[in-house]
Amino acid sequence: MNDSPEKISVATRLRNNFLTGLIICAPIAITIWLTWSFIRWADSWVKPYIPDRYNPESYLKFAVPGFGLLIAVVTITAIGFLGKNLIGRSIVTFGEQIFHRMPLVRTLYKSLKQIFESVLKDQSSSFKKVGLVEFPSPGMWVLVFIATDATGEIAARLNEDGQEMVAVFLPPTPVPTAGFLMFVPRHKLKLLDMTPEEGAKLLISGGLIVPNYKLPQAAAPPIPPAET
Repeated sequence: MNDSPEKISVATRLRNNFLTGLIICAPIAITIWLTWSFIRWADSWVKPYIPDRYNPESYLKFAVPGFGLLIAVVTITAIGFLGKNLIGRSIVTFGEQIFHRMPLVRTLYKSLKQIFESVLKDQSSSFKKVGLVEFPSPGMWVLVFIATDATGEIAARLNEDGQEMVAVFLPPTPVPTAGFLMFVPRHKLKLLDMTPEEGAKLLISGGLIVPNYKLPQAAAPPIPPAET
C-alpha cells in the first residue's frame, strides 16, 4: 500500500504526457491531412485536362503532387488578367450571353456570379463582422455573421414599421458549412469586436476556444486646475 501514491503519480504523469503530445501532434496531423486532401482533390480535377506533353508525370516515374493546383492557380490568374482588357471583356461578355440564353443555366450562373461578386469584391463588408442575436427565444443568444442590409422587396416588406433590417447568417456547430439566413432588426443585433476567423474558431470548437478580449478602460476623470 505504500507504493500506491507513487503508482498514481506515474500514471498521472504518463497521462499528462500523452495529452500534451496529442495537443501537439493532432493539429499538425489534421492540418497536413486536410492540405494533402485539398491538393489531391485539385489535382484530380485539373490533371485530366493537361496534355501529356505538358504533364511532368508523363516523363517522370512518380507523381508530382500539387502540379494540378499550380496550373489551376496560374490559369485563373491569367484569365483574371485577360478579363480586365478590352479583348478579354469582349470574350467574357460573349460567353455570358451564351449562358443567358440557356433557360436553366442562366439562373444558376447569375446567382453564383452575384454571390462571388458580393463576397470577394474588395469594398464588400459581407461576413466581415460578427454579432449576437436572440434565438430561438428571448434570453438565448447565438453567434451570427452579418451579411448585408436588407434590400429590395424584403426591405420594403419588413421596413414598413420604420425599423431597418439586417441579413445575418446563422451557422451550426461544430461544422459551420450550412445554416440559416435570417433577417433581424438592426437594434436587436449586438455587434462584437471579434473577427470572423475568431468567430469561426468559437463555433467549430463548440465554445471552447474563446478569443481574448480586453474590457474597455473607463475614461479617467479630468484633473482639476491647480488653485492659484
